[in-house]
Amino acid sequence: MRRDDLYITIPSFFRCPISLDVMKSPVSLCTGVTYDRASIQRWLDSGNSTCPATMQVLQSKEFVPNRNLQRLIQIWSDSVARRQFANDSAANSVVVPSQDQVKALVKHLDNNCFSSLTKIVCFARESEDNREFLVRMEGFLNALFDFMRNAELDIKLIEQVLKILDLMLSKIPDKKPLLETNCLSTILLVLQRGSSDSQFKSVRLLESMAVDGESKLKISEKEGLLPELVKSLSKENDPKLIEASLSCLITITMPKRIKAKLIQSRAIPELKNLLSEPNTSNSIIEKSLKLLETLSSCKEGRVEIRHDSVLLQGIVQKVLKVSSKATEHAVTILWSVCYLFRDEKAQEAVVSSNGMTKFLLLMQSNCSPAVRQMSADLLKISRINSKSCLSSYDTKTTHIMPF
Repeated sequence: MRRDDLYITIPSFFRCPISLDVMKSPVSLCTGVTYDRASIQRWLDSGNSTCPATMQVLQSKEFVPNRNLQRLIQIWSDSVARRQFANDSAANSVVVPSQDQVKALVKHLDNNCFSSLTKIVCFARESEDNREFLVRMEGFLNALFDFMRNAELDIKLIEQVLKILDLMLSKIPDKKPLLETNCLSTILLVLQRGSSDSQFKSVRLLESMAVDGESKLKISEKEGLLPELVKSLSKENDPKLIEASLSCLITITMPKRIKAKLIQSRAIPELKNLLSEPNTSNSIIEKSLKLLETLSSCKEGRVEIRHDSVLLQGIVQKVLKVSSKATEHAVTILWSVCYLFRDEKAQEAVVSSNGMTKFLLLMQSNCSPAVRQMSADLLKISRINSKSCLSSYDTKTTHIMPF
């Protein structure tokens, strides 16, 4: 593996035995051999019933995430990224301006100040003290807000402004000016035409602006903004952008009417695509399920989910497969659609996906009381609606609302 002039040695046990690439989501079979999730899933989906490395017949085709190995791979990847960044910085060294120089740059900011903004980005990136200095500088934040109010500016200049805002997100005391229609128009423009990194920063900025019900409504009511955020969920996009967009949508989608608008923007099909993609990271799966859980709390969301048997099967597959958070979100969605809505077609899709077995396993696990009781409710309703061996299983549980 080579990156420019930097040679990187990959530890052999980080490679998937099938693809020989660094594993993105390592999972272990019952034989103890670890593979990348996407590779072993393709192997099993092709009808194979053996372990590719040992050729042992598999007693079970279930696999479990190898968390320890995933952490080691992440630590290694981060160290490689730091070395590459240091290498790039040395090759493209930029002199960081002094505080006095920054003051002079700020005084002369105008619509043709790309070079000045680039220097201010370097200054802000250098240290926490520099960012504090910029926030305290009289008129600096207002100058940035003025840039954001002008969607007619060169998008490259706006992207530099976004870099500065992103570096100072936690330090800006009042982001209300950014909720103005003109500022939201500029953010929408970047989401439509900007680079992937600028789109990522725009989404982070939007999430930081959504601090109360009023700000969330202003963001959602900006024409074209919600559909553009949903487009950002496309699995072809940068995973960093997808995850940021999910976090932003989760934050702004609490009011009921925003949920309905998000469903109209076809968010659920995009979430279905993310859940079906074998290379999707655990954090994206968790956030996708969390957003689906939020949407399932309104009637329009439940109706769309219950009519999609493939989506329901995908949700069942994530139970006990990804993380405790993902399991809780998945069970809550299934409970909402199958138990509250009592849709028989949805119940059949869950049962045909081995859902009852998973609910039984959850009942015996150390999951939260709420998840255990929702699993019991799902078992009960499945028993009523199917002639299964669980017909004598008595859950004897009380009803708990998870919302």
